[in-house]
Amino acid sequence: MKIRKGGAEDLPAILPILDSAVVWLNGKGITAQWGTESFSGRPKAVEQVERTMSEGDPWIVEIGGVPAGTMTLTPHPGQYIEPADEPEVYVRLLATDARFHGHGVGAALLKHAETETLRQGVSLLRVDCFAGSEGRLVGYYERQGFTRTEPFTVGDWPGQVLERRF
Repeated sequence: MKIRKGGAEDLPAILPILDSAVVWLNGKGITAQWGTESFSGRPKAVEQVERTMSEGDPWIVEIGGVPAGTMTLTPHPGQYIEPADEPEVYVRLLATDARFHGHGVGAALLKHAETETLRQGVSLLRVDCFAGSEGRLVGYYERQGFTRTEPFTVGDWPGQVLERRF
């Protein structure tokens, strides 16, 4: 497993990872998290991914040279979350290609986020996630060392902000 820094040129590698995650979620009956349409099939979603990537540092996990997962670290959250009142690193667009579930890709990316946060001299790492589906994703982040902070909703979409302090 290799983690490398990405750039705008990696959009064609990142979109299929996000698309695969949508298919995987839908296969588990989870349609409310990221919907039922692929990211790459929705021009506004593609624009959002491009914008997020341009606001921070995209990272890609490769296994055997194949893109297996991605995240983008930004110095601020997305539009629905208030920024912290201190410097922060924010995990966005974290996803694993369905072919690589169970290989520790997400955990490796979150460990890398911790390393990057510390390298930048920042003591706060935050992430937000879908809080529906019995809070399974929230539980995943808690098992990765994050603590719940504030819940939020966007329309009828339930979310949870979590943090790690160093």
